[in-house]
Amino acid sequence: MLAIRLPQEIETRLAELAVKTGRTKTFYAREAILKHLDEMEDKYLAINRLENPGKRWTLDELEQDFDLER
Repeated sequence: MLAIRLPQEIETRLAELAVKTGRTKTFYAREAILKHLDEMEDKYLAINRLENPGKRWTLDELEQDFDLER
């Protein structure tokens, strides 16, 4: 379950679209979320990674750890 507050203008547009098309506001909210969720995950996970970098390995370190030869 999800409840969101929208600016009145957006709420009105969403309600009008729902009435005009015979679909629910929930349908359109779900569609918008599903369409953009992948992009938002990529963006915010990338930002988080930049702000909180983890350990980085060189190719040599990886090859040594996995006993690989070039």
